[in-house]
Amino acid sequence: MSSQQSTQTMKPATAAKKLGVYLPATPAAFQEGVVSRAELSELQADPPEWLRELRANGPHPRPVVAAKLGVSIAGLARGGVTEALTTEQIEALKQERPEWLEKERATQAEVRKEAARIKARNAERAEDQGH
Repeated sequence: MSSQQSTQTMKPATAAKKLGVYLPATPAAFQEGVVSRAELSELQADPPEWLRELRANGPHPRPVVAAKLGVSIAGLARGGVTEALTTEQIEALKQERPEWLEKERATQAEVRKEAARIKARNAERAEDQGH
């Protein structure tokens, strides 16, 4: 029985997701290969120029777009945003403040407020059970 350890690798899509970048915008070599955990750690610790550029200017994947706009991914879809957006496009939306964006931001604020209320209630109940 050998104790040889295999290197764990991931698909480019998984690595792109972990890096917070839009896979189709990454270099071909990244898209066509596999990424080891060590390579992912290296990319995170010392990002190459292409990765710094993508993170700064996009295009960004929908989870990043949603976070930058302060809405949910479903809210993006309801607003008609189904593609990756650049930082410039995100900033333009923030300036334009379309009705759907304002509505989705309000919805997201309510969701966060309710989550905080439930968390506080659960903490209170846990404390009461402890005494």
